[in-house]
Amino acid sequence: MNNSEIGNIIDVKGINTNVHDLGSGFPLLLIHGSGPGVTAWANWRLVMPELANTRRVIALDMLGFGYTERPKDQSYTMDRWVQHTVDLLDTLEIEQADLVGNSFGGALALALTIRHPQRVRRLVLMGSVGVPFTITPGLDAVWGYQPSLETMRRLLDIFAYDRSLVNDELAKMRYEASIRPGFHESFAAMFPAPRQRWVDAMASSEADIRALPHETLIVHGREDEVIPLQTSLTLAQWINKSQLHVFGRCGHWTQIEHSQRFINLVSGFLVEADRLQSTH
Repeated sequence: MNNSEIGNIIDVKGINTNVHDLGSGFPLLLIHGSGPGVTAWANWRLVMPELANTRRVIALDMLGFGYTERPKDQSYTMDRWVQHTVDLLDTLEIEQADLVGNSFGGALALALTIRHPQRVRRLVLMGSVGVPFTITPGLDAVWGYQPSLETMRRLLDIFAYDRSLVNDELAKMRYEASIRPGFHESFAAMFPAPRQRWVDAMASSEADIRALPHETLIVHGREDEVIPLQTSLTLAQWINKSQLHVFGRCGHWTQIEHSQRFINLVSGFLVEADRLQSTH
């Protein structure tokens, strides 16, 4: 077991939640994606330390993922995930945070911002779900994962443009994570076939998205085979105060494949917000 994956286990309204909490300053909440064996640490390990130089970085394992407790009923909905995230902010006594959502985490960040607009200062959506699209073969394969090292290797080929970044060591780590007690059971319960309905269930309404007043940074990999680039183009059209950055030679993991560029981009976007806040 990789102890780095475990931060602090804290009680979030009765749910033991694994949380990494680094640095100090304005809070930045990182919400991971939904791949098999995912944890906050696996998703964000390359960017957390540097982002934490200038702000308080919080990354949690979402309900049913990683080292956070799994609900007995194995029932997972966007309502439940949003509530768990808001409950975490309440538990940590954080009134407002910047949010970064990756893939599934993007849909969650979007839904949270729509329902609790005052809790969010700025929004970053990366390879995000949250608008209607036809499920890709890549996403269908990710959500339909049946544990084996070979299958995990194939999934990493789908996730990354540059295979050298996702070596066999990462495949082994993610595979071993996916077969820990309880991990696959909860994962299999989240997205059973037919899987288009889960894409649809994660989408927020166009009217709600268009009504968002938040400054939003949208990031996508041009070669993403999991979530089509079109989703980010749609978000960029619907969100009034948005900017879109597309990384070439990049698959679904911008924060892993282009980690330094991702850090620079997000830092610049948030520093602007810090500056504006300090002048008011």
